[in-house]
Order: sequence, then C-alpha cells, then structure tokens
Amino acid sequence: MNRADTVRFRHNQAILVAAIIAFIGALPLATARWWLVWVLLVPLAVALWAWRAGTDADARELRLRALVGQRRIPWTRIAELAGDARGRAVARLDDGELLVLPAVRAADLPRLVSATGQPLTDPAS
Repeated sequence: MNRADTVRFRHNQAILVAAIIAFIGALPLATARWWLVWVLLVPLAVALWAWRAGTDADARELRLRALVGQRRIPWTRIAELAGDARGRAVARLDDGELLVLPAVRAADLPRLVSATGQPLTDPAS
C-alpha cells in the first residue's frame, strides 16, 4: 500500500497559524524573565497538535493520530460509521466502543469509506 492510497483528514490549518502568532506574541513575555520561558510551550504544543492530529485511512485500517501517539484500528473491527449530532464522524467498533474520528466530519464519510475500496451502501435502501 503506498502513501497515495491513504486518505488524510487534518484539522483546519488556521489553528496552526494562530499557534504561530501566539508563539510570536508570547516571546516578549518569555524573554522578560527566565522562569517564564515555559509560556512558549503552550503555543508550541498547539502547533504540533494542529500539524499532527487527525485521521488517516487506507484499505487496511484507520489511524487515529493525536499529539502524542496513535491508534490503529483495522476495518474488520469497525461495525458502523455515522455522524453525531455535532456533525462529527463516529465509528462504532465490534465491541460497542464509540470513537470520534479526529478531524473527520459527517460530510466526509463518503470520502473516508472510499479509502477502503469498498462500495458505499445506503442503509435506507
């Protein structure tokens, strides 16, 4: 499976831009006293999260990525994909566990399913 077959969902890049602006804005405060340098860690963590967090899907699995770590879920464990009341995409696993898919909206579900190579079926039909 090559990288071109992977569908990637990431958060809006405006979050990354806001984190960079916050970092620049925190520089005067952080350089005023040595013990205020930790203030720079907050915008750095937000920028790293915005760049890394999201959902990757290919024909074998879903990868839910966070700031630190990731969770791999094979498609065989996923019983259902649906949207919730807030417009987020949710996966129900075969053991009943519900997972909110980071950076995936309910409207993105057809694109997510297309990564599996399986046809999209409508449960209403």
